[in-house]
Amino acid sequence: MSLKVLIIEDNEQNMYMLTFLLRSANYEVLQAYNGFDGIEMSLSERPDIILLDIQLPEMDGYTVASTIREKPELAEVPMIAVTSYAMPGDREKAIESGATGYIEKPINPDTFISQMQSFLPANLTDRTT
Repeated sequence: MSLKVLIIEDNEQNMYMLTFLLRSANYEVLQAYNGFDGIEMSLSERPDIILLDIQLPEMDGYTVASTIREKPELAEVPMIAVTSYAMPGDREKAIESGATGYIEKPINPDTFISQMQSFLPANLTDRTT
């Protein structure tokens, strides 16, 4: 059974690359291009993993992360910030907002899947092999 990954990303090229990498690794991929849709889709689709851009239109990723974490049914879903924000304190701010992990852009296609999997709990990691 493949894991369901929700990507919340407004950049078409980044969305395409992440989707390609994940589908190539046998993940089911859901796509949201803004924070509002991402929150709604996380509630309706119950993904196993959420990949979240921080620089989103209308609602930034920090707000999206904290809003998702307020939902009891989503409190334990691994949420990984995938962002070009790389200034001191950005990683900490993402974690404080509710992200489980943080991966800097540009992503390395050769290592992205293993980086993402490093933030997953054992019960989900077992389902990826």
